[in-house]
Amino acid sequence: EFWDTEFSSESILKSTMNDFICGQYNRPFLESFEETPMLVAVLTYMGYGILTIFGYLRDFLRHWKIERCHIAREKEEQRDFVPLYQDFENFYTRNLYMRIRDNWNRPICSVPGAKVDLMERTSRDYNWTFEYTGRVVLDVINLGSYNYLGFAENTGPCADSAAEITMKYGVGVASTRQEIGNLDRHEELEKLVAKFLGVESAMVFGMGFATNSMNIPALTGKGCLILSDELNHASLVLGARLSGSTIRVFKHNNMQSLEKLLRDAIVHGQPRTHRPWKKILIVVEGIYSMEGSIVRLPEVIDLKKRYRAYLYLDEAHSIGALGSRGRGVVDYFGLDPCDVDVLMGTFTKSFGAAGGYIAGKWELIEYLRSHSHSAVYATSMSPPVVEQIITSMKCIMGEDGTTIGCDRVRKLAENTVYFRRRLREMGFIIYGNEDSPVVPMMLYMPAKIGAFGREMLKRNIGVVVVGFPATPIIESRARFCISAAHTKEMLDRALSVISEVGDLLQLKYSRRRIQPSLSLPCDDIVFEDIDD
Repeated sequence: EFWDTEFSSESILKSTMNDFICGQYNRPFLESFEETPMLVAVLTYMGYGILTIFGYLRDFLRHWKIERCHIAREKEEQRDFVPLYQDFENFYTRNLYMRIRDNWNRPICSVPGAKVDLMERTSRDYNWTFEYTGRVVLDVINLGSYNYLGFAENTGPCADSAAEITMKYGVGVASTRQEIGNLDRHEELEKLVAKFLGVESAMVFGMGFATNSMNIPALTGKGCLILSDELNHASLVLGARLSGSTIRVFKHNNMQSLEKLLRDAIVHGQPRTHRPWKKILIVVEGIYSMEGSIVRLPEVIDLKKRYRAYLYLDEAHSIGALGSRGRGVVDYFGLDPCDVDVLMGTFTKSFGAAGGYIAGKWELIEYLRSHSHSAVYATSMSPPVVEQIITSMKCIMGEDGTTIGCDRVRKLAENTVYFRRRLREMGFIIYGNEDSPVVPMMLYMPAKIGAFGREMLKRNIGVVVVGFPATPIIESRARFCISAAHTKEMLDRALSVISEVGDLLQLKYSRRRIQPSLSLPCDDIVFEDIDD
């Protein structure tokens, strides 16, 4: 069977122009991860240290009932039971996260397009609970949603098609695909996905997270080896753990680290017995959603061919958002999709819908139809969601008779390059690839996480801020997601506010400033070293 083949035995600016010259890449591949300034790192550690000290002091006061504690815990009469809640594990939540909790879970009451409407809320108990004021904050520029191509909208052909199909099929299917929940629209969608990606077959699932977590266990098991990038998404990590396979982690986008693990796996085989691994599966993402980096796919494919391993590519953020035709990271590098054994992606971002897909060879998909828990037990995808995906995908492919899809793909690329360049010119430290619509801007210090989110919202800009433990402790950041729906005026307004707040909070940490020049093409960048 397809999945039962056994075989035998960081710098400040990272630029892979040598690979480009050698012909392995068909375009310049530029990624920047500027080193954290020493003073900023020291102050960040001090900030977390002070918060920790005060956290222990407040826990002491709570223990003696001097301060009220709102955290979930057992009743007094259950103190002899096996504990459900570990107080120490919740230390970060109680004493750090709660201080800035108002920056997350903000309820919106509109379409998550280029602008959103937010429901205003206040807290009388330091963010433990919230109350709605009844006021709506209108027209907040949305820099947080994964609406890369702007298809999350309530007007236009996608919305009209979804409404029409709802009247015909209803909203729910109330059955699994293997029983009586397999609609003709599901079949059409799967054929369209396979055509869109240029592979033999595809299968769709109702939940993006479960597409990874429930299908990886169907592909690998005991006696198999999974080589996972250290920054892979939680769904990939969960799927790998549920599979029962041996997991080894390689450094992010580091081909030397990956090759060493592959070589060791071939030479030494399984632990103790030294038998050959049944399968070796390399698991990577197209765009890493917290770093903004793009996988070095040409090199990964070269290694997987050399060592006869399988490749699982998660294109959740890259499908639709990369490539001249919006076909993802494979299209971006001009590679053959048949070189990737398992193509995975989600419809939750570029397509403005829900769910995910697995695509590849016909044998692979037929195997998953009968072995995947997500396929056998999960309820079928909702008909209006299916129609949203079909309509938006045909739009990207140009099968709707218009150039709207191509125009949006091009607009996203232009917005991404423009937004990243302007942030660098202002002096912010920006992570990731030059072509990635995910733009992390470094904040570092814990106090600045909440302050940045609040100050931006005061100026009608909605952003996502991220801190420890989702990132390394000294690498807190704001994460902007660029959309084709953003106009240049919106981006200029957002950039002006970011610069203003950056000056207010002293966030312009970069020691390398790009010199703005209207005469330079997009890939020509001039740097000026800044003395400390």
